[in-house]
Amino acid sequence: MRLFRRTASALAAVLLASAGVLTGASQAAAATPAYVALGDSYSSGTGAGDYGDSGDCKRSANSYPALWAAANAPSSFSFTACSGATTTTVTSGQLAPLNSSTGLVSVSAGGNDVGFADVMTTCVLQNESACLSAVATARSQMDSMLPGRLNTMYSAIRSKAPNAKVVVLGYPRLYKLNGTCIAGLRESERAALNDASDHLNSVIAARAAAHGYTFGDVRGTFTGHEICSGDSWIHSVTFPIVNSYHPNKKGQAGGYLPVLSAKA
Repeated sequence: MRLFRRTASALAAVLLASAGVLTGASQAAAATPAYVALGDSYSSGTGAGDYGDSGDCKRSANSYPALWAAANAPSSFSFTACSGATTTTVTSGQLAPLNSSTGLVSVSAGGNDVGFADVMTTCVLQNESACLSAVATARSQMDSMLPGRLNTMYSAIRSKAPNAKVVVLGYPRLYKLNGTCIAGLRESERAALNDASDHLNSVIAARAAAHGYTFGDVRGTFTGHEICSGDSWIHSVTFPIVNSYHPNKKGQAGGYLPVLSAKA
């Protein structure tokens, strides 16, 4: 009887220890890996407020990277996205946190390479002909110059973070056509800007796929919430001027965050 009790006790101890090991392994497996958020103002959260001490980079606590990190508690979170960034400045100035332990990278870039801010300034301040010409020039750059720059940036990300899942976020269409706006740009200008956004997304998606990256298309989540929709998640011309044509808090939380969450 004593032998049986000793054997049973020993077996119970082994089972409890095994359970503890398995539980610890399960918890380790479930831990969210290191996350690095790269990109331009659409990733930094310009337009969403609450920028802390990030200066001109305008990294918002309301941005989709910050919201995703808060909800998923990655083992580490590095937020280097910066307002005004191009593919070149992402490559040269934002990749330091990447390493072989990085599990997730998000990035949006390309709009500034083709002069997004200058195009919008032209369309707001000049006539229809000048606006459409500026849009056409940007579209041409999307085909001639941008693919190579995207390739360079995407290759640099993979070189520094060989094990990471990379989610490339696109851009929303700015306008709901035939919407509620009674002033501002002409409908032809709004349509041209939307078409340019679609073309930009197609170029970015193609290069992302070529590098084995996942493309996060936000046009669907922003549908019904464009400028002139009556429930816009994107600033029109506003003050401070840097917020203009950027997602607001709702755009980051409702437009971008669900897409990253679905693709991560």
